[in-house]
Amino acid sequence: MKSLQRLAPVLRRLPAALVLLSATQVMAVELPTVEVYKTLSCGCCGFWVEHMQKSGFKINVHNVRDVTPVRENFGVPDAMASCHTAMVGGYAIEGHVPAADVQRLLRERPKATGIAVPGMVQGSPGMDQGQGKEPYSVILFSKSGRPYVFAQH
Repeated sequence: MKSLQRLAPVLRRLPAALVLLSATQVMAVELPTVEVYKTLSCGCCGFWVEHMQKSGFKINVHNVRDVTPVRENFGVPDAMASCHTAMVGGYAIEGHVPAADVQRLLRERPKATGIAVPGMVQGSPGMDQGQGKEPYSVILFSKSGRPYVFAQH
């Protein structure tokens, strides 16, 4: 809040056209396309895809027989496994990760392989079909480092 207060005098001196142009450019930034690998029969994966689309992501869905080889190819540890694997911006996204956390990952660009919500957590995006809500963590992982709690919900 204080930083906004400090910027107010500067913003008041900017020509209105410049402020409008800057706002238009910010709004025009598109999120990258997410490549999702899932089995054809998994309904919760479809709900997660819808969640990501509602948050502004474009999605390419690849229905595969078995997600395990995809997950292994993208460097997702077995301990992080869930029902679908995605790739976006050079990062693996495993399971029912909220779109806001994917956006944060892409904004902050940490040195990591990806983020995951291991398992099938009730209340996470795509798993929020009325069975209650469990607390869960989004885990940042890399091939060589210790997993780190990226976000908690």
